[in-house]
Amino acid sequence: MNKNRGLAPLAAVLMLSGSFVLTGCDDNKSQQAAQQQPPEVGVVTLKNEPLKITTELPGRTSAFRVAEVRPQVSGIILKRNFVEGSDVKAGQSLYQIDPATYQAAYDSAKADLAQAEANARVAQLTITRYKPLLGTKYISQQDYDTAAGTAAQTAAAAQAARANVETARINLAYTKVTSPISGRIGKSSVTEGALVSNGQTTALATVQQLDPMYVDVTQSSDDFLRLRAELESGQLKQNDGKANVTLLMQNGSAYSQSGTLEFSDVSVDETTGSITLRAIFPNPDNRLLPGMFVRARLDEGTNPTALLVPQQGVTRTPTGQATAMVVGADNKVESRNITANQAFGDKWLVTEGLKEGDRVITTGIQRAKPGAQVTPQEVPDDAKAAPESPSAKSSS
Repeated sequence: MNKNRGLAPLAAVLMLSGSFVLTGCDDNKSQQAAQQQPPEVGVVTLKNEPLKITTELPGRTSAFRVAEVRPQVSGIILKRNFVEGSDVKAGQSLYQIDPATYQAAYDSAKADLAQAEANARVAQLTITRYKPLLGTKYISQQDYDTAAGTAAQTAAAAQAARANVETARINLAYTKVTSPISGRIGKSSVTEGALVSNGQTTALATVQQLDPMYVDVTQSSDDFLRLRAELESGQLKQNDGKANVTLLMQNGSAYSQSGTLEFSDVSVDETTGSITLRAIFPNPDNRLLPGMFVRARLDEGTNPTALLVPQQGVTRTPTGQATAMVVGADNKVESRNITANQAFGDKWLVTEGLKEGDRVITTGIQRAKPGAQVTPQEVPDDAKAAPESPSAKSSS
């Protein structure tokens, strides 16, 4: 009896040990099964979508017209007829130069003209009287020829006198210095009593037309050629043939008026490798002033078949090469080199290396290895609308 009682606890211990061993084996099998299951990754299936391409470029404003006011005759400034910083009209008097000497020259020229015209009339009357007597014993051919020559000389002298009168009249008119254009006039460089000269290099004042205004921006020649090639190939499409432009002021606020691209320069700056583009903007409130720094958003056109990839799905090598991890038809991972030079919002515009229908890994990239099998899970993409954010450049 005592021997049997000693064996009972031993049997219980052996049964418990066996259950632990069996449980441990089951856990190992579960862990091995979990390790053999392909890791889950989040993917986005690419689709072609229309994309409005915009580029943000630095620029400066410049006046639509600029006229430097200079004297065309010499003399003393008698009066200034404008307020500095005010708006003036074309033809408005700005300065009055002493006209006394020019008035005298004009009067003298008119007197010379009267004398020349009188001489011309006398010479013409002589010809008129001589002509019927030509060929008679009263008037010789030589007398008639002399009279005809005198008439021609006096007529030419009268014509020269008329030109002198016109010159004197113009010089007299130039004593009233007027504005060549309508616009806003700046500060005056002279005051009453100053001596000014015809042809002087210093302007008396400058008038600038501020409505509309030019905005000159610079774009790299490479981007300019790319834009032209995409437009010619039809990859980019413009609605009206002219690119629309919007402005951001220096403080970051948006300018209320939109403009259009007028022209591009015909040469490339050798030092910077850039080309100048000029846009024109309405400026009815004179909010834009010449020389202001702005940023212009240029609508380059619409790409009807753009491929946009979330930025978290694009990585770069130490050399800057953009790559993406793609899940193939057999759920195996492959790494692809891509070209992604422009960012729109939180996405990259991919132009090479991917196509519509490709599944790009955006989450769980650290668990995806090229050639390995994965379990792809589609990640919802809420940003279906075509972004209009300005593009950002980076190497591909």
